[in-house]
Amino acid sequence: MNAKAGTLIRSIAATEVIVPARPGSLNSPTVLDKDTAFAKKFLTGESWTEFANQPKWIVEITLENGLTGIGETYRSASAKLIGQAMSDFLGRDVLQLNWRRLPVTDQRIYEAFETAVLDLAGKLLKVPVYQLLGGGYRDRIDCNGWTGRRTPEDAAQKAFEAMQKGHKVFKFKCSDEDPVRLWTTEIRKKCGDGIKLILDPNQRWTDVETTLRLMEGVDKEVMLGLEDPILHGDVEGFLYLKKHLGIPLYRHISLPYTQDIRDMITFVRADAVDGYNFNGSAFNSVLLAEIAHLEGKPCWRGSEVDLGISETMGLHIAAASINCTIPSDIFGELVREDDLILDPIRFEKGAAIVPQGDGLGIKLDQAAISKYATGNVLTTVNDDSDL
Repeated sequence: MNAKAGTLIRSIAATEVIVPARPGSLNSPTVLDKDTAFAKKFLTGESWTEFANQPKWIVEITLENGLTGIGETYRSASAKLIGQAMSDFLGRDVLQLNWRRLPVTDQRIYEAFETAVLDLAGKLLKVPVYQLLGGGYRDRIDCNGWTGRRTPEDAAQKAFEAMQKGHKVFKFKCSDEDPVRLWTTEIRKKCGDGIKLILDPNQRWTDVETTLRLMEGVDKEVMLGLEDPILHGDVEGFLYLKKHLGIPLYRHISLPYTQDIRDMITFVRADAVDGYNFNGSAFNSVLLAEIAHLEGKPCWRGSEVDLGISETMGLHIAAASINCTIPSDIFGELVREDDLILDPIRFEKGAAIVPQGDGLGIKLDQAAISKYATGNVLTTVNDDSDL
């Protein structure tokens, strides 16, 4: 298939949306997050609990033959950079692009264009996106339950609800103010051996000493592991905790936060963690998974608690990653009011079913787009198009 068959990009539209969190899906009402530095670092607004109120952009790329591919930016993406990327793609042949190195530099928007391009390529070649990434290893992706910071009683209830839905693992965000020992005690009482926990402080425990203090008395039998307790630069600290904590230790490599894919090399050389959480562009994430596989370590697909397009792309990436065996962070439907796709991701006993249609295998819900649109829209059309 070539450009004569209509594979040139005729037009691109980007629509800004804000899809709020469901009531009660984040912190307990009495747990207030006042860490403004943390909120600024992770682009969540005035506080961490405002992350769902930050805008995203839905990208639609249409070819001369009428096919449309869809993508979704991370929150707080730059409208200016989106507009520049749209200009760079317009008039290009989607089957002649280098899919591994698209003409986008900003990682907050890269995946939106990558996803739309691969959605189109899959539709043109009549294969799912995971096949374009090298082929699938699995058609079901185990997924975590998830919530923010909670009182011990609320933590136990949320874990119980996830267990009832079939989730094997529940993930909590936490800070150095949270009584994580009491969380595990209450969860053990309510859930027994029915669910495991990942605690994710997002580096907010800062150092080894604080981590050891907060983890003292934590029920290790209920723990699947601890993710990013200390600052990423403290590789020796990660290694110490891995050797002495008594539970698996994980490192999150999140390329949209301007982390470098090469950050992993230091951790591989030091053997500093037991596994990884990866999120970022598709080909880079599969590459990271392959490196971890060579190291003999498992991984999972990370997220920013996204909408349906990004989460579906995450399923394809997880399907194509040989060692993606830890439950993935695909749980936006637990948190967001809407996913903006017509048919929601299907879950069975805590696992998401990978769509088998051409491309992403999903369709936009245009009525939902209209409902959550902010009014900011960017469009560009190829005036040289034959149509």
